[in-house]
Amino acid sequence: MRPRTLKEFAGQQHLLGPGKLLSRAIASDKISSLVLFGPPGTGKTTLATVISQETKSYFEPLNAVTSNVAEIRKAIDDAKKRFQIKNQKTILFIDEIHRFNKAQQDVLMPDIERGNPVLIGATTHNPYFSIVSALLSRSLVFELKPLNEKEIRSVLLRALGDKEKGLGNISVQMEEEALDFLSKICDGDVRRALNALELGVTTTPKEKESVHFTRQVAEESIQKKAVVY
Repeated sequence: MRPRTLKEFAGQQHLLGPGKLLSRAIASDKISSLVLFGPPGTGKTTLATVISQETKSYFEPLNAVTSNVAEIRKAIDDAKKRFQIKNQKTILFIDEIHRFNKAQQDVLMPDIERGNPVLIGATTHNPYFSIVSALLSRSLVFELKPLNEKEIRSVLLRALGDKEKGLGNISVQMEEEALDFLSKICDGDVRRALNALELGVTTTPKEKESVHFTRQVAEESIQKKAVVY
């Protein structure tokens, strides 16, 4: 269910709403290096992939937990060759960028300053404490916020109806109470909500050729009950 376009992207209207800086930069293909930070499940990786598709850039993903300097240098060299041969920019996406040490971050600096590759770093940590100031000064920092209940509900309904990527080929009787529960209990983490929905739909026995998705199924799928005050 990962969005492929900005129209499919849910939430983050403070960044992607009409006239906002990031949406203008994407539309005009004037993306500079970015650092996206926020809680899990708010769309950091998704936003990076959507930006690459909207700007017709090559998407090169690395994970700071497993990558080393040699892999970083290779990705940068490939980006230079790609631009020379195809005239195509590269978006170098580094997940968990706060896990890079100072030496690894310094390797990025000269080429990031020249604009190819375009760095998009994702982190759950405050970048002003975890990323070197020289790299921050060359990047725009955007904070992604947890999705609200209405936004998560819309993503869940889209997943239930999508026959290509979602659960649209399965007949599901979704109770409103179950939908409200999942929208609220996942604390703005849309990945967690989608995982619970998929688990509940695919493991619940069918009744008369359809899955009856109740509040109890929702609680079991997300392994968390509503707190009663």
